[in-house]
Amino acid sequence: MKEKEFIEYIAKSIVDYPEDVRINVVEGEKTTLLELKVNPKDIGKIIGKSGSIIKALRTLLSSLDSKNGRHIALEIKE
Repeated sequence: MKEKEFIEYIAKSIVDYPEDVRINVVEGEKTTLLELKVNPKDIGKIIGKSGSIIKALRTLLSSLDSKNGRHIALEIKE
């Protein structure tokens, strides 16, 4: 799944502890959920100021889901 690798690559580039980045993929009927887990010290970096980073990641995913016809959701797990 290219979406998983895409988000994993970006997340590892942003955080201080890239070895702790994990993505779990949950396939639904019409939606694919990507559960992003990072080191607790990196949560702020992934969310960004006023949620700017997570919003940008979700925007990038929405452009991918329009190409493949499935909705892709990104959720941060603690």
